[in-house]
Amino acid sequence: MKAAIVIFPGSNRERDVCAALKRASGKQPAIVWHRESELPVADLIVLPGGFAYGDYLRCGAMAAHSPIMREVKARAAKGVPVLGICNGFQVLTEAGMLPGALLANRTLSFICHDVHLRVENSQTIFTCGYEACQAIRVPVAHHDGNYTADETTLDRLEGEGLVAFRYCNPAGELTDADNVNGSARCIAGIFNETRTVLGLMPHPENVTDPLLGGTDGQGLFDGIVSALQ
Repeated sequence: MKAAIVIFPGSNRERDVCAALKRASGKQPAIVWHRESELPVADLIVLPGGFAYGDYLRCGAMAAHSPIMREVKARAAKGVPVLGICNGFQVLTEAGMLPGALLANRTLSFICHDVHLRVENSQTIFTCGYEACQAIRVPVAHHDGNYTADETTLDRLEGEGLVAFRYCNPAGELTDADNVNGSARCIAGIFNETRTVLGLMPHPENVTDPLLGGTDGQGLFDGIVSALQ
């Protein structure tokens, strides 16, 4: 499986994603600078976490108009899977590739600690490494992770099985206390209509090695590689 990771000025998690993908696939992903207009042949495109353009204007708003995003959209339209993590999720919403928006956390402060996620749909290329309703532990690191959308959109996401992950407690139960940023319906990640684009705020790439404190994130990358080989 060949992966391409797009980096913007201010990206800072591309090496983490590289390590996770190489651990899962045995192959080094290609790194693509945002000003490029072409992508290499790839089975997977990743928009990593960070602070693209310093999060000026709105998180991801400027990155969404980088030259490479035209090609990312074109590849996605042809069915190439796209994964956006944290800032990458913000870019995907700003680019119109996923619905809704990421607002400031309800605490109005940056949060950086481990959280639990419940896998809502395991029947996708991104989540096939997990069981439905499985609770996993991964870190978050963001100021603007409060997912919001209008009620019609939220109902559609629910009804069509497009919610990927929700914030939960260790037992997989949804509670307001565990909804760390105040996201609508505890949503931590969503798919597009074809489930070939995934955006999520937490960082599974940072729990793919016991030396990093856990391996719950490896299931995502192992599942992707298994599905795309």
